[in-house]
Amino acid sequence: MPLRRDIQGLRALAVLAVIGAHAAGWPRGGFAGVDVFFVISGFVITGMLLREQQEAGRIRLSRFYARRARRLLPAALVTVGAVVGAAFALFGRARAEQVMWDGVSALLLVSNWRFTQQGTDYFHAGDAVSPLQNFWSLSVEEQFYLVWPGLLIVSLLFIPAVARRGRAAAAVAAGWAVVVIAASFGWALLQGSSAPTAAYFSTATRAWEFALGALLAAGVPLLRRLPAALGALLAWIGVAGIVASLVLIDTTAVGFPGPWAAAPTLATALALAGGVTAPPRALFLWTNPVAVVVGNASYSLYLWHFPVVVFAAALLPASPWSLPLTLAIVAVVGFASYAIIEQPLRYAPFLGGRVPATAAADAEEPAVEASDAAEPTPPAVAPVVPVVRAPEIATRRPAGWQPGTRYFPGSPRTAAQSAAAEPVEVAAASLPEIVPVEPVSAAPPVEAPRVPSAAIADSAAGAIAAPMAAWRERFRTQVALAAAGLVAAALLVVLVVQVQQPRPLPPTAGGTGQAAPAIEDPTAALQADLAAAVSATAWPDLHPSIDEVMAQSSGANPAHDCFAPTPQPDAAACTWGSGDAPRHLYLVGDSTAMAYAPALKALAEQSGGAIRVTTVGLYGCRFTDALVQNDDPAVMQACTQRKNDVAAMVAADHPETVFVSNAYTLGRTADGRDLSAADLIAAEAAEMARYGMPGRIVYLEAPPEGAPLGNCYTRVGSPYACATSITPVWRDMQAATAAAAAASGDRAVDALAFTCWRDVCPAFAGTLPIRYDQTHLTVAYSAHLAPYLRWALDGAAAAGAQAPPG
Repeated sequence: MPLRRDIQGLRALAVLAVIGAHAAGWPRGGFAGVDVFFVISGFVITGMLLREQQEAGRIRLSRFYARRARRLLPAALVTVGAVVGAAFALFGRARAEQVMWDGVSALLLVSNWRFTQQGTDYFHAGDAVSPLQNFWSLSVEEQFYLVWPGLLIVSLLFIPAVARRGRAAAAVAAGWAVVVIAASFGWALLQGSSAPTAAYFSTATRAWEFALGALLAAGVPLLRRLPAALGALLAWIGVAGIVASLVLIDTTAVGFPGPWAAAPTLATALALAGGVTAPPRALFLWTNPVAVVVGNASYSLYLWHFPVVVFAAALLPASPWSLPLTLAIVAVVGFASYAIIEQPLRYAPFLGGRVPATAAADAEEPAVEASDAAEPTPPAVAPVVPVVRAPEIATRRPAGWQPGTRYFPGSPRTAAQSAAAEPVEVAAASLPEIVPVEPVSAAPPVEAPRVPSAAIADSAAGAIAAPMAAWRERFRTQVALAAAGLVAAALLVVLVVQVQQPRPLPPTAGGTGQAAPAIEDPTAALQADLAAAVSATAWPDLHPSIDEVMAQSSGANPAHDCFAPTPQPDAAACTWGSGDAPRHLYLVGDSTAMAYAPALKALAEQSGGAIRVTTVGLYGCRFTDALVQNDDPAVMQACTQRKNDVAAMVAADHPETVFVSNAYTLGRTADGRDLSAADLIAAEAAEMARYGMPGRIVYLEAPPEGAPLGNCYTRVGSPYACATSITPVWRDMQAATAAAAAASGDRAVDALAFTCWRDVCPAFAGTLPIRYDQTHLTVAYSAHLAPYLRWALDGAAAAGAQAPPG
């Protein structure tokens, strides 16, 4: 296959867009670079299969998968192994084990299934991003190619053998491509709106992108008829469309990959189609040497960029140099992987590869995210024949000849080879037959010479030694230079990290000057613990540990089943405290309320039989009179009925007080209408009005969003990395809640008193982790808040004022 420099340039554009989106957040649609890769992959792989069918009369699956294994597996194995090892060295046990299983799923080609499950699991959707998450696209691609070649082979069996070498194979591929495009794109449209997370990672919703490239490959004979000028115009229009898609597509857009992925994929198809006839010089923007070099290394760059971004976010202190250093590390590690691992092992003779004769041939199978290109069919080579020494026959061989090197008469030789010569060993088959003759003397008869076994062994060893020598000669220099550059870059990174030691976060203004709390008010003690955490320079000995709370997640919450979609909550199983308690409290809401359940449970158990608490709700379901969208179909299906059931329970039990808590994040209605902070709190107040308990509703504010512990917590890091500030959205929700409570005569409990100190929110207080993810309180810290909630319920009300944060 002729070298397509424009394809390499498209790969360079795609991988740079993906790296930019993940490392810097720009271009915002850079994630669509993966879709560009998918179309290129379908084009290149299908073209390779069709060429093999045309030339050899059949598609050999064993050769196809062996070539892909050499092409993809070595670099992927090294990346996964290095990332898992680094995770155990740097991260906590819980996250390291998660990364290990991510690596297992990556090597088993099921990463997309694993990340789908995690992304649709409400209590794991906010987990720390995996440094191996980019492997989902490799899983999607290999799943597609477990089916596509076999589909073509089986279909071609029904076509006469003579027709298989002609256009019939291309017609079959085109027909199946049209079917896959229609079915897959249709499914993407349906699932993209109902289950966007599952749609994003699904092979079924992405298959049409590979099929689009396959359809283009089947039409290459027709595309060759395009005038060169028209081809260049189509290619430029295609690249312009790709760039526009990468810049304009929004990461939060609903409906990806269907329909929005159609923009970058169709643009890629145009660029590929135009490149069939367009001269490379007309496409200089993406056929220049720099673009080709980046395109060649795009697979290794893609493999390594995401682990580097994730580890850099956890280890590098925030500074203007963080992003440039991260990008530099991506470049060094990616190109080193290409030079040291990907390219040499791809052509290693001991893995069945062959060293390319020229740099152009080397680029003929260029690096890509998970793609391949045509590999020339090796010429037929006659078997090596055992040789023997024949002193009776005077023959010569070229100087420098080695066992295993074949010489064909008439082939060109260098001057050095022609100048020197030495006796040659000729094949036994070329020797004349030796007939025993009875001599005059009584000497024994002469036997025909036998082929020595050592000569056979030497010939076989030569057949192996020559390719190995050529392989070592081809890659020795580049491996040495890349290894030296990698070591130098590693030393530089260590130096930079040592110089830029993190400094404590300065407390922001605010929260001072209020009146001193009452003596029974526990706010002062809580604020003291938070202040100490903000100023801490090292992680204390926490009980439970960060690892433990991350591993337990919501499973440790005693009220977990009371907030699950199924089964229907049992009021008795969700109630704590004495059944004869004179005071009955309710806690309702989404998972934010569930996180407060241990506090209410402890409050009841510490009341001496005076208080009974019932906690019911549904995680992911905001207790508002509007149905707020959630990615979990089970939550959406159960939400409205659960709110009705809880309202009926409240009406039947006539509790003294109802605590309600919902997430302090924006949302949209089930039909896609955006809801502001004021809209959400107004809808929450309207839902509480259904209970008919004015003045007896207590709004428990959601804690401000914390840092993702999986990203910020490392064994060698500092607590500063896990401290956060308060977002404007949270402030808007707090203000709207206070206004709604005042309007109805109800009360609001300030979450800042026990989560933040002077607007800085640490990850722990005292010896307790505060959150196990970005949103939810740990069971231990929630139970620790029981005295504060008792004071907020009775002490603050008796004093006629709510205790301010310190």
